[in-house]
Amino acid sequence: MTKLPPVFVLFLLLQAGGFAANPPVARDLGIPIKGVSWVRLHAGQTADEEASLLATMSQTNGGLFVIDIDLETGHCTQYSVEDRKNSTFSTATFRSLLTGVLYIGSAWDGHLHRFDASRPERGIEDLGEISDEVTFPTGITESLDGTIWIGSYPGASLAKFDPKTETFTQFGRMDENEEYLYPLSGDDGSLAALVRVVRPHLVAINPETGEYREVGPAISDTLDKSQYLKFYKGVDRRLYLDSHDGKFQIDGVLMNPVKHLPAPMAGIHAAGEHRYQEPLTMPGGWQAQFLDDGGGKGSGAPRSLLLSNVDPLIQSRVLHLDWEGGGSNLHVIELGPDGMLYGSSYLPNLLYRASLDGSRIEHLGQHTFAAGQAYSVANLNGKVYLASYPQSRISVFDPKLPLSFGTELGDNPRDLGRLDNVGYRPNAMVAAPDGKLWVGSGPDYGLVGGTLAWYDPRTGDKASHRGIVPEMSPSSLLWLSDSERLLVGLSIEAGTGATINKFDGAFALWDPEADGLEWSGDFGIGELADVTSLARAGNGLVYALIGRGDHVISAGAPEIRPRIALIDPDRRELVSSAWLPEEFGPLSWHGSYSLRVGPGGVVFGATGYCIFRIEPGTCEVERVWQVDQPEARSGAWHTALSPNAIDIVGPIVGNEFYFATGWRLRSITLP
Repeated sequence: MTKLPPVFVLFLLLQAGGFAANPPVARDLGIPIKGVSWVRLHAGQTADEEASLLATMSQTNGGLFVIDIDLETGHCTQYSVEDRKNSTFSTATFRSLLTGVLYIGSAWDGHLHRFDASRPERGIEDLGEISDEVTFPTGITESLDGTIWIGSYPGASLAKFDPKTETFTQFGRMDENEEYLYPLSGDDGSLAALVRVVRPHLVAINPETGEYREVGPAISDTLDKSQYLKFYKGVDRRLYLDSHDGKFQIDGVLMNPVKHLPAPMAGIHAAGEHRYQEPLTMPGGWQAQFLDDGGGKGSGAPRSLLLSNVDPLIQSRVLHLDWEGGGSNLHVIELGPDGMLYGSSYLPNLLYRASLDGSRIEHLGQHTFAAGQAYSVANLNGKVYLASYPQSRISVFDPKLPLSFGTELGDNPRDLGRLDNVGYRPNAMVAAPDGKLWVGSGPDYGLVGGTLAWYDPRTGDKASHRGIVPEMSPSSLLWLSDSERLLVGLSIEAGTGATINKFDGAFALWDPEADGLEWSGDFGIGELADVTSLARAGNGLVYALIGRGDHVISAGAPEIRPRIALIDPDRRELVSSAWLPEEFGPLSWHGSYSLRVGPGGVVFGATGYCIFRIEPGTCEVERVWQVDQPEARSGAWHTALSPNAIDIVGPIVGNEFYFATGWRLRSITLP
């Protein structure tokens, strides 16, 4: 009898109404983290001149929200946005010094919102889409006449909002090449903005016409820390630039040198950052600050609020806040040395661990000063190492020791810092038999060419190599025990805001002993996209998952369907390859760590909508689990629109395949 290919068998089963007589059922194990990000305190006063303290908080389950804090008890009255699925992150916020109204710009829908503490019954009002091209606002400022100015990504675009008519006016790009814009308005009518990130510089803008011109010095090399631009509003309510090339005052569209700079004005955001330059003092002389917001990063689960008074005779107080979180998307899941699952959440970057059956789930708190999320996890000498965005910071946790986060010897978890000044998104990390951790990272914002770095925990020694293949970044790593080489999968990923100039990925073989490149190439694979995941296939062969993540596509790369390749690294040749079937879901997939070795050495993989098995020694695939009603996802951004979508792929332990859908830790039992 002729044996039918697995894909054809799958087709017949699907036509019959299912792909297995008893398909696996996904189980929810729990929500490990309920934290918040983009946390900002907004001091001010109500219309009746009462002290008022608001905070904006962001989360993936339930959307962004505002809390109105009772300054006597710490009780939080909580207000949520209307669209809790799309208005998730408050990327730009500003509380009006004229009216006390709080303005909030949201990601990833690019809307402007308003909350008036004097009229709380209105809740958070959605003022609408800033423009159909805005993904998220980057900065908000206010003119003396009450006009609200909004800088946005992408396109470094500028818009204004008139609170009287509740209408938007678009002014478009303020730079032809850059993507990020941070505006400030002076009380003298001046309007200017910091443009980032490839070549940071300042533009002065005519608020009537939107015409702009570059003024003052620029940063030509973002890695040169002697070059800097500090753009701010002074206590005299005018705009100033402190820079490596002098001190300046902005006067309309002109830039005038000055000898002395005034102090920053309270209640105004620092351009290019998302914090107020100086805390605003509320009526009664009160000032507020969090004691536990991730080291000032505006991330975590902040509940301790310090109230201090400008009058030194009035005693400070600490309030405990009672806001409630819905859940934070998970960003990585790996098996730890103690048989527990470990990982991090996404904005905020908090450590968790869970038993394999979900009966025990622990929120372990902060593990790094990188407030984004861990991208990769590895075990070495009984410890869990995590590499996190931003700055590809390394942290370590010893499951045998008590919790005490810090940076010193004996702290647990401990932030070990950066391995170099270029790596930003640590796509892959492996622990090698040589006792070193190897980390492959995408580059910092605006840069091209990521890094391959190593760290030896025994000695603290480290080294880094940038652009081992020009204009590319490591996206996956695999230790080859037979040849004692590191196989590197490479991506065209550049730092956010940078232009991608090439569209073919690559492989590389790295000699750890010589600490140098031995070979790079494509194994004869045409149309080679990003090599996002690698897994041992047995007999010295390796499976590679090749495709293109959403962040690379959004940077200008063409879409391409994912595929599987079986390669022989020693012979440096391709054994076979095959495109993944279209019915495995659209081009939406996670990619990283999507190939996992299961029982008997069989390799399994996952897209955004299904889990599949690879027939050993071939590139033929068979689907073993699928979502019930797959839906298109909105530019990824970790927002699962399908209730079962696979956002993060975890390990296979025994017959159990672990993954995450948004904030939920889940698993299926493999057939």
